[in-house]
Amino acid sequence: MIPATAGQVPFHPARAGWTFVRPSVIPGFGLTLGYTLTYLSLIVLIPLAALFFKSATLPWSRIVEIATAHRTVQALWVSFGSSLLAALVNVVFGLVVAWVLVRYRFPGKRILDAIVDLPFALPTAVAGIALSSLYAPKGWIGWFVGPNGPLHLGWKIAYTPSGIVVALIFIGLPFVVRTVQPVLEEFEQELEEAAATLGANRWQTITRIILPRLTPAILTGFSLAFARAVGEYGSVIFIAGNLPNQSEIAPLLIIIKLEEFDIPGAAVIATIMLVLAFAMLLVINLIQAWARRRYGDV
Repeated sequence: MIPATAGQVPFHPARAGWTFVRPSVIPGFGLTLGYTLTYLSLIVLIPLAALFFKSATLPWSRIVEIATAHRTVQALWVSFGSSLLAALVNVVFGLVVAWVLVRYRFPGKRILDAIVDLPFALPTAVAGIALSSLYAPKGWIGWFVGPNGPLHLGWKIAYTPSGIVVALIFIGLPFVVRTVQPVLEEFEQELEEAAATLGANRWQTITRIILPRLTPAILTGFSLAFARAVGEYGSVIFIAGNLPNQSEIAPLLIIIKLEEFDIPGAAVIATIMLVLAFAMLLVINLIQAWARRRYGDV
């Protein structure tokens, strides 16, 4: 502000319509955008473009033949179907686990909270060996639910598509828990108490107060768990059995193509997986954006 002499009004920049922009601690928009596009191009866009170019080296008839082969279709169905089912299961039980960790106090809570992150740090091969040993016909759980177990259920989990779902649930659970947990921690419990004072029962409180606020986070956790499961390889091959047209996943089929030196064929299957995964994640993100607009102010 400029001091004024006697009889004058002091000059103030804000009154004159001047605006000041606080300098940023990082470089400007143009430079940071350039770094961002360069980094994404080198790490993501160029490798994906190379994948498409490698697939394009084959004639169109050969691409259609690989894409529509019965073994390819079955492998894609097993991968995406198992991933979708595992992500749905993780949404339900991940929400329950996050609720328990946030709303209750009990001995060993911090240990349980740390155990949730184990699939993040555990090598996928170790997880696959552990799960296959546990759910094998002679494993603890596999024997218990098998035909010779005490329950005589006749279930076979390991070396079947069910084993694939179990492995994908194992590696995808932390994504849902760690996405929903921060939102639950910031959730105002006063809203639940207000709903109860207005006559809402527990079911109405859950469906009309809690779930609408958690919907965007739940969809985010679902998309992360699904994306992680689609590309999973290490933990699945040990428990899947890898039978063609039954329990063979698409990543394993790509590895088989590479071992046969059929690199263009592997690129075609990888491209199909990329397109399908991108389309499904795009739909999920659109639903998530709608949920944020719909329930953002609930």
